[in-house]
Amino acid sequence: MTKAILVLILPLAACSTYVEDRASANYEPIYVAAPAPSATPSGSIYFDGARGLFTSDRRAAAVGDVLTVQFVERFQASKSQSANAGRNSSFEASLPSVLAGGFDSAGLSSSTSESFSGRGGAAQSNSFTGRLSVSVVRVMPNGHLEVMGQKRLTLNNGNEYVRLTGIVRPEDIGPDNVVSSDRIAHADIRYVGAGDTADTARHGWLSRAVTVANPL
Repeated sequence: MTKAILVLILPLAACSTYVEDRASANYEPIYVAAPAPSATPSGSIYFDGARGLFTSDRRAAAVGDVLTVQFVERFQASKSQSANAGRNSSFEASLPSVLAGGFDSAGLSSSTSESFSGRGGAAQSNSFTGRLSVSVVRVMPNGHLEVMGQKRLTLNNGNEYVRLTGIVRPEDIGPDNVVSSDRIAHADIRYVGAGDTADTARHGWLSRAVTVANPL
């Protein structure tokens, strides 16, 4: 029985490392070959499919080429709101003395007062900088490049992963073969950690299960 429990617990203890190692396999480039551009001489110094005007231009343009992404992700958001409401009302009635029966008319007066005040605010700021080299895995019919890549850093007691997929326009690639991350369409950028260090920053599987069962 004890051995069976250990067999079940040990994989859970290294859950994040196992999960991220499996996820890494999804970022192994699978190249989709595209038809080679026609190089039939046309009398011009430039032809469709050329990498650039000069032969020294080494910008990524074909499946398998490597492209460097410069991360310049900076986002700031803030929101605030306030609300105030108030209402006052009064009611007073005077009855003839015969109907009043000697009662003081003040007993037939009433008034109400209501007020509400609320205020809320939220602020968020994120920043991510650095560089990552990715591979061109597909050239689309319109010439856009589908890129994919990841970097794994092995640190003490854990690993760090930087992953990216997206679509790049060739004209957004600089002469140094670098494209800014804010020029990548459908960008999926992930920065995750795995191992002992990363596990200390998240709830264990048992505490998460208890929280789901009893969110209070």
